[in-house]
Amino acid sequence: MSDLPDLFGHAPPQGDLFGAAAPSPARREVDPLKIKLWMESMLADLRGAKQGSPWPQETLKLNRVIFPQMANWLPEHERDQLCFAFETELKRLDLAA
Repeated sequence: MSDLPDLFGHAPPQGDLFGAAAPSPARREVDPLKIKLWMESMLADLRGAKQGSPWPQETLKLNRVIFPQMANWLPEHERDQLCFAFETELKRLDLAA
């Protein structure tokens, strides 16, 4: 199958299954400093809360998943320290799962 239009000028709806592979998308570099700042901002939100979650329920659920995943981009000692602080704040606010 070619990428040329047919007799009626219509291009094929998709590429050739066995044709040349499409170039892979460029990989973005992760900036650990940005990740750490983002995580510290989330911790500041939790630390600033007197009771209950500083976020809506759906955001809280999402942040419980995202926070430890983002921490994996950091060096081990920073990852562990930030995750411990996150869990400690969740427990303080009675939000631990």
